[in-house]
Amino acid sequence: MPLIIDGGRVPPRWAERNDFGQTGSAGSHAVAPECVKIAFINNMPDPALEDTEMQFFELLDVAAGEIPVRLQLYSLSGVPRGERGQQHVESFYCGSDDLLNKQFDAVIMTGTEPHQPDLRNEPYWSALVKVLDWAESNTASTILSCLAAHASVLHGEGIQRHLLSDKRFGVFDFVKATDHQLTGGAGDRVRFPHSRWNEVQADELTAGGYLVLTQSPDGGVDSFVKKKGRSLFVHFQGHPEYGAQTLLKEYRRDVKRYLRSERETYPSMPKGYFNAVAMRLLTEFRDVVVSDRREALMEGFPDAGLVGTLQKTWHSSATAIYRNWLQYLMLKKTDASAFPTAVYRDFQREKRSALP
Repeated sequence: MPLIIDGGRVPPRWAERNDFGQTGSAGSHAVAPECVKIAFINNMPDPALEDTEMQFFELLDVAAGEIPVRLQLYSLSGVPRGERGQQHVESFYCGSDDLLNKQFDAVIMTGTEPHQPDLRNEPYWSALVKVLDWAESNTASTILSCLAAHASVLHGEGIQRHLLSDKRFGVFDFVKATDHQLTGGAGDRVRFPHSRWNEVQADELTAGGYLVLTQSPDGGVDSFVKKKGRSLFVHFQGHPEYGAQTLLKEYRRDVKRYLRSERETYPSMPKGYFNAVAMRLLTEFRDVVVSDRREALMEGFPDAGLVGTLQKTWHSSATAIYRNWLQYLMLKKTDASAFPTAVYRDFQREKRSALP
């Protein structure tokens, strides 16, 4: 069942991939009552904005199977944008204020690159918390990715994130901390990419009423949930949606920032991601540039020798969890549609029994 993008126009990369025009795919599809409707709030910085679209679109498309899924694209006000990013958002996205007057089966909200030590000082904070409050009453479930997960627990329970000594960067193995329908069928261990400088910790989450689903000594807490209002809030500190090359792009960006003297130290390689050949190439490149720190040396970054070695080893874990989530939404949708009929049936039964 194809993923349908609502809103009149489809982002060009998804349109090209699916061989339809940018006038929109929604117009040729009737809205079936069993369709899962999701608000997708993409707050990623401009360089990752369109990549993030494709990553979530592809993951939902694969995970959905025969479940029809419709997406409406939104972006928070206050997220810094350059000219290209702003143009893309204005062409294909709605503002988050428009979302607050609607109901969806679910919402997915991405993070963004933080610029303030305290998230409450970010320019998009007020818009973000309005969405979180709205989601409690207007969705069956809410997925919050990375920084959005940190913002959620800060707003809801006052749980602060903790700065790590080094970036938690790479692909990590996690074990199930408890049985839950979201992790069913995903195996005893799951693998997910992480890319973050901060974390929220298991003991504080548990004290705040959250259920930790997956964690590990090296990766910390991976995913955790809590029912808020009528919505199951699902939090990922990592990125199940990442593509095979995403961590490479981030590592390359961090190396470039080092050569521009925008950071003090040379970045650590992502763990569990590169094979031995790739690590050797990257180590040789590092040894050259640390002794001659110039941005021009990025021309020698060994992209060509790396891309063919990369594998999306977390694909099965990501697909399983998102498939479970979509099935959860369908179940909630079915329960909700059946409820009025059941109530009416019980009322009629009681009415008949009360007759003389």
